[in-house]
Amino acid sequence: MRIFDPHIHMTSRTTDDYQRMHAAGIRAVVEPSFWLGQPRTSLGSFCDYFDSLLGWEPFRASQYGIAHHATIGLNPKEANDARCREVLDVLPRYLAKDRVVAVGELGYDSMTPEEDAVFAAQLELAAEHELPALVHTPHRDKLAGTRRTLDVVSESALEPGAVLVDHLNEMTVGVVAESGAWMGFSVYPDTKMDEHRMVEILRRFGLDRMIVNSAADWGNSDPLKTVRVAEAMLAAGYTDDDVDRVLWRNPVEFFAQSGRLELPDTEAPELVGAGATFMGNSVLRGARD
Repeated sequence: MRIFDPHIHMTSRTTDDYQRMHAAGIRAVVEPSFWLGQPRTSLGSFCDYFDSLLGWEPFRASQYGIAHHATIGLNPKEANDARCREVLDVLPRYLAKDRVVAVGELGYDSMTPEEDAVFAAQLELAAEHELPALVHTPHRDKLAGTRRTLDVVSESALEPGAVLVDHLNEMTVGVVAESGAWMGFSVYPDTKMDEHRMVEILRRFGLDRMIVNSAADWGNSDPLKTVRVAEAMLAAGYTDDDVDRVLWRNPVEFFAQSGRLELPDTEAPELVGAGATFMGNSVLRGARD
């Protein structure tokens, strides 16, 4: 079994986690830039953080046989702080980097006018840089926030298929399914989504455009929750190919839109996704010049 965790904050995890992840079949991750738990107070603190996501963390992951990519953006919580909005001016420099496969996490926290403006500006940057967007849905007023998210996306230059709307649940998945955007689910020990609820959502809505992640971070989370979803799918009667589709080929297909994925060779069947380079294979599928 091969697994791609498309949303995990490895900066907050230990090397023991990398070892456990590799042993369980996780071979690739995407780490979105996120709020660190307390306010950053200067542009330099963002730059140092982004540099670590694109330098130190890929190196650390590589020591354990895991390919590491990142998404870069100003998260919605910090969009409300005028000291943080300066980061919008330096984002183009980072969005040109090789291991950046999307703009994110974007979206809403409290659905303020400031968040509106920052969200729209970053969707515009995603279109300009020909990158997909990873969108965070708010913890409060989740359905209203998801609908507002989709309205802003519809007004942008991005096609729905270039947008992954994350942290969904039973209440919000339907409107995103109808929109044509990709559907993301964070599987947590106590909150958000668990593996059994995830399987029921797959039964109801199918496997197309479905993305499952652990979103593991500083809090009570588990970097092996993608593995638990795979096990729950198999126990529920899904095939090995179904598991491979949801937990490998779907995230590859979405993030390969960046043209920047560099993934390890695996023993599983044909890898899906234009714009993905496979280590040990010189073929670059559909990548930009």
